[in-house]
Amino acid sequence: MVVCNQCGLPTDLCVCETIAREQQKIVVKIEKRKFGKKYTIIAGITKEANLDEVFRMLKSKFACGGTAKNGAIELQGDHKSKAKKALVELGFPEEMVIIEDLTI
Repeated sequence: MVVCNQCGLPTDLCVCETIAREQQKIVVKIEKRKFGKKYTIIAGITKEANLDEVFRMLKSKFACGGTAKNGAIELQGDHKSKAKKALVELGFPEEMVIIEDLTI
């Protein structure tokens, strides 16, 4: 039986990832870059919530390219309107996902 290092529970009963997801403040914003291209930036997801897994799920769901670096997910295109719903489906609380209207 394998035990989690953080909570001490067996890995199949471990709740560390769920707790980490509930305590995060996630900010979704649009950034304009070179040649007027828009990128959706999702910041605030920590490593405990498995950033790479969330990135792969969002990239697949929105059928776009992107990257996950420095604790932020960058998706090509304007996915701001769909991002909140997708993050809630992945287990993040709706009140902790904030949509910024400011376009940089």
